[in-house]
Amino acid sequence: MTAGELSCFAITAPGLEPITAAELHGLGITGALEDGGVSWAGHAESLVRANLWLRTASRVVVRIAEFHARTFYELERHARRIPWGRVIAPGSPVAFRVTCRKSKLYHSDAVAERLAQSIDRTLRAASRYSSQSQDDVEEREQETQAEQLFVVRVLRDVCTVSADSSGALLHLRGYRRAVAKAPLRETLAAAMLLACGWRGDMPLTDPMCGAGTILIEAALIARRIAPGLHRRFAFLHWPGHYGDLWQRLVAEAERTQIAASPVRIAGADRDEGAIAAAGTNAERAGVTRDVELATRAISALEPADGPGLIATNPPYGVRIGEIDRLRNLYAQLGHVLRRARPEWSIGILSAEPRLDRQLGFELAERFRTRNGGIPVRLLVGNIGRIK
Repeated sequence: MTAGELSCFAITAPGLEPITAAELHGLGITGALEDGGVSWAGHAESLVRANLWLRTASRVVVRIAEFHARTFYELERHARRIPWGRVIAPGSPVAFRVTCRKSKLYHSDAVAERLAQSIDRTLRAASRYSSQSQDDVEEREQETQAEQLFVVRVLRDVCTVSADSSGALLHLRGYRRAVAKAPLRETLAAAMLLACGWRGDMPLTDPMCGAGTILIEAALIARRIAPGLHRRFAFLHWPGHYGDLWQRLVAEAERTQIAASPVRIAGADRDEGAIAAAGTNAERAGVTRDVELATRAISALEPADGPGLIATNPPYGVRIGEIDRLRNLYAQLGHVLRRARPEWSIGILSAEPRLDRQLGFELAERFRTRNGGIPVRLLVGNIGRIK
């Protein structure tokens, strides 16, 4: 890295790394694929731009130190050299998420305590700190995070310390407060659309839209609205001129967005409660006029010529006995799509090959990941291409 460059890393759900890398490339950032994310070396502007625009990453961190440590003495010695003052002010509250694997240092709370003590000595001010588990961080459903989070990984006696620049997880866009059954994360919905090659240039329909996450993410893409536009980020509390950068890039993003979606984005669900939730979420996201919603069964899908995209996240049938009950649903979906949208393509999130086959047309896998802890695959294909 050159002087002034940051070692950045965009954390993603497993399987989404190539999609996030493509997003970064579109922002003028060349990244390298790693397990669990994409790394790059860049100046502060690349960090701010990534937080503002990435649709598929979970958070963006800055790696501020990496060193070998087999004893607490070694950990403390290296920790004193970490440039803590680049990312926190004296007396600021901090939190640590520490994982220790295959290392002499295996007690995560003890590692966090030593690092917190190093911050106090380096900055000459007491900092309140807490230690968080992975679940604590992942389940934190809030828009701001008062504490500066440090993500620490000790693997084979190599300690990597990263400062979280995002704050709340990036999937928390701020609009999805009303949920239906089996909610889909915003980052995964966006990944589905981008992996299907959808860029807001053709009509899109979700016939089982639930709380409308796919539709809303589609509207944000179609209107070129930055997903982080109305958020507050952890880097805004860092010493330096991040606030000036943020204001400039926000103004730039506001100039590039367009007033309305150029294509039709429509969704339906037979559950009135789900449609009500979708409407509330669309209003909060500012895309009410861009999304058409209707309460109706799959069989009522109206005909439309192509090209277009069906993007949907149907029930998975992960419990015993559910697969047999869902066979008819998938078979009906395939039949209705062949009748009503034979020229369209489809992107469907699926967890069960036995259900995929009921659709009746050829599908290719684009990525594998997890949704709510369930292994899923994004399958894409042309509806008119029958097996």
